Amino acid sequence: MTEKGCTAAAQVGAILNGLSFDSAYCSPLQRAKQTAEIILSCFQTPPPLQATEQIMEIDLPLWAGMLRQDVLEKFPEDYRCWQEQPDKFSMVVSSNEGQIENFPVLTVFESARRFWQDVLPRHNGGTILVVAHNGINRALIGTALGIPPAYYHSIQQSNCGITVLNFAPLVGSEGQLGAVQLESMNLTSHVGEIFPKPRESHRGPRLLLVRHGETDWNKAGKFQGQIDVPLNENGREQSRRSAEFLKEVKLDFAISSSMLRPKETAEIILQHHPEIELQLNNELREISHGLWEGKFESEIEQSYPGLLDEWKTSPENVQMPEGENLQQVWERAIAAWQEIVASASGTGIVVAHDAINKAILCHLFGLEPKDFWKFKQGNGAVSVIDYPNGSDGLPVLQAMNITTHLAAGVLDKTAAGAL
Repeated sequence: MTEKGCTAAAQVGAILNGLSFDSAYCSPLQRAKQTAEIILSCFQTPPPLQATEQIMEIDLPLWAGMLRQDVLEKFPEDYRCWQEQPDKFSMVVSSNEGQIENFPVLTVFESARRFWQDVLPRHNGGTILVVAHNGINRALIGTALGIPPAYYHSIQQSNCGITVLNFAPLVGSEGQLGAVQLESMNLTSHVGEIFPKPRESHRGPRLLLVRHGETDWNKAGKFQGQIDVPLNENGREQSRRSAEFLKEVKLDFAISSSMLRPKETAEIILQHHPEIELQLNNELREISHGLWEGKFESEIEQSYPGLLDEWKTSPENVQMPEGENLQQVWERAIAAWQEIVASASGTGIVVAHDAINKAILCHLFGLEPKDFWKFKQGNGAVSVIDYPNGSDGLPVLQAMNITTHLAAGVLDKTAAGAL
């Protein structure tokens, strides 16, 4: 690794050394193994490190050692397929059995699946560190969340970026994978980048998706939905920290849900950008919980026994009493998002709510209401979404649920209260 790479690995170790890991896994390739060793050298009691070929980098043998421009010139059609249809991209390689057609992205996704299947049962309920590469990390995230290989290029992984995945305990006698949540993705502030820069060829909008700051009802765990609860003082402080975090980012537009809590969050952020006029969008309002609004979970369970558990496990099947279902939220949130993307130019903030943001994040990867709980959105968190090929092209999730500006460390420490 370069000196810069070694320094970045030490910075990862510095921010992770307060956490306790049961074990660590790395690719056997030198750059990943050395990164893992530097990270663990920062720990007073480092976990055991095991190298496994299951998390080696994606294999593109015909392009190995070539510059991107050289690949473009020598293999223009193949490169176009690689960019636009990575799940269908193939390379014909020689082996002892003759010429074999290999699908690199499908192969690396299968390797990622085997890794999770082998490793998770060994650490049920524990915490592990995985140090690998750009391509295999995308596949590890994709296979954990059920993101199809076609969206391989929609997941960004920066050098020494940190991603946090939460796996529910394995269930059943065969240890079936339970619910999985992406707590945060591609955190880079510890290496001096608040979030990744756009790609050189970037020609579409960049949207910074923000969840509003905390309210008293968030803190208490009370369902608020479309009741217009304002920020509490902690929520205003979170918004001020988000404002400071985004202070040096050149903003070209700002859009918010019309409700009080995101509107105030956006207004605080825009204090550093007085030239930007805030636009309000009613379609970005939080999900209507109907008769659940203003109630705690215990009260909901008493009035609607079993429905709350169904909301937590099969949210796509729940019709909120006198409120909305997720399909209705999906339709209005995604229509509003697509309209914003189509008209956007440059970089802007979109400030909304937990359910709205989750619907948008699912939409980026073709996921459905049943996948609602797969993405975490903390109060005051920032996610970065690029459209590098223009508004009609596939989006790229550059970073998700950044909360490092709100509290030290990489874990989301915001309130885990109701929506």
